[in-house]
Amino acid sequence: MIPIVDLFAGPGGLNEGFSSVGEQDGRPVFTTVASFEMNKYAHGTLLLRTAYRIMKRGAGVPSAYYRYIQGELPWEDFSTDPVVSDALARARSEVHLVELGEDNRTLVDGTIRNALAESLDSPTDDWVLIGGPPCQAYSLAGRSRRKHDEEFENDHKHFLYKEYLHIIEKFRPTVFVMENVKGLLSSTNKGDQTFDLIMSDLSEPSPGVEYEVRSLVVDEPVGQLNPRDFVIHAEDYGIPQKRHRVILLGIRADALERTSRVFLEPKDQVTVSDAISDLPSLRSTISPAREDSPLAWTILTHEVTAILGRGFVAEPALVKPTKLIPGGPFLGNYVAPAPESAYQKWILDPQVGGVTLHHTRSHMSEDIKRYGFLAAEAARLGRAPKLDDLPGSLQPEHKNIGKANTPFVDRFRVQLADKPSTTVVSHIAKDGHYYIHPDPSQMRSLTVREAARLQTFPDNYFFTGSRTQQYHQVGNAVPPLLAAQIAEKVAATLRIPAAVLDETIDSQSLCDAAQNMAADGGQLTNEYVAAGTRASEVAVSAS
Repeated sequence: MIPIVDLFAGPGGLNEGFSSVGEQDGRPVFTTVASFEMNKYAHGTLLLRTAYRIMKRGAGVPSAYYRYIQGELPWEDFSTDPVVSDALARARSEVHLVELGEDNRTLVDGTIRNALAESLDSPTDDWVLIGGPPCQAYSLAGRSRRKHDEEFENDHKHFLYKEYLHIIEKFRPTVFVMENVKGLLSSTNKGDQTFDLIMSDLSEPSPGVEYEVRSLVVDEPVGQLNPRDFVIHAEDYGIPQKRHRVILLGIRADALERTSRVFLEPKDQVTVSDAISDLPSLRSTISPAREDSPLAWTILTHEVTAILGRGFVAEPALVKPTKLIPGGPFLGNYVAPAPESAYQKWILDPQVGGVTLHHTRSHMSEDIKRYGFLAAEAARLGRAPKLDDLPGSLQPEHKNIGKANTPFVDRFRVQLADKPSTTVVSHIAKDGHYYIHPDPSQMRSLTVREAARLQTFPDNYFFTGSRTQQYHQVGNAVPPLLAAQIAEKVAATLRIPAAVLDETIDSQSLCDAAQNMAADGGQLTNEYVAAGTRASEVAVSAS
């Protein structure tokens, strides 16, 4: 297996994708040997998921894991289960709670050095560096908020990619994958284009060390690529979310001759409805808590119905709204459907025995009515309504509402059922205004599990910390299903035959890689021929 080092790991989105390649058939291509994350809650999530993966690759995930995420087994009992205890101990040697920066370079360097020494048979063996330096300094929203902040250009977050660069310079991975926000393309620092600076640094991190930085979506020679050619539109690759991110694939110069140029292939669109419509319907809870009750919520549905002046929800829902509950940390009455699509096969796990983290947040009654009205209007209009679409009785009481320069006219955003969602970002932890559920009868924002579904975290993925901290982790992550496709292409780039054992990989690109290898004078091993045969079989069965 090829070692992975994961920087700025978050809750493990990239990690999950890379770890999954080949795993289904018991022949994983990649193994993570060191992960680094500074947020203690994301670190806790990553630690738990790493233990899960260790158990999965061993004798199998024990029932204790599922009983724990269901809330049936307390941590004290779960963590002392012999199988779990051993997996957690191994996970702690891999997952590190540390802030990357100059103050901790000695510690991090030593950790990576030891991890690679233990996992590589030879110092020249392949290994991969992955990660996404924090993006607040590059995001359009972050720059807007700090437009008049004189210290913004000196914000250390502008230069956290230097820690990524430092690892490349010092340890020289065969391949690196770096992810960041699209705002990086327009970001400047002291008059210089940040993207150009980063590309220059990554292409030649130190004298004598060079990398070719490739696009995963545009088939053009590297020298003819423009910055936007590095942007991946997640919705084009089977992710139920319009998430546009810069992904850089770097290949060390001395490895170029034994690599293939491969690209992501578009997938069928997955919509919000595809992602979350099978989950139990829930109602909002009303804030403050003393005002919340099924009756109070019922009254709100009638008020919204009256405002709309037409059928808002089906009559049975109006006369029996108390059957909707606010949800909870675990709902055992959910039965996962039989998986049909590639997305469902990735997401669903019947062993969960229900659904976790499907609990609505509280909203003020006026916001609940806005959510219901806007969701109904979205269904009628076929688009997400703007602030101007709200009737006067539902307009927020702000001084600048209704004026020509009204800011944030889309401050309330319905996620359209028949489209991929808008980008799920960490702001979802603050309020639900941008993430209104498309079903008007539920009058609420998305739950943690629904947000995780849009981010393509499997249902057996459990996020630690409070609900706010869980939202934050989900919003900051790379979609694991997209990461898996990127990982498959990294495997194909390195011409790794075992990658074809995972049936999610695109068979044609592997066949092309085999042909390229032969054309380059390489000898196809029996294993590679078998892999090519298997790819053909997969392609035939898929058609």
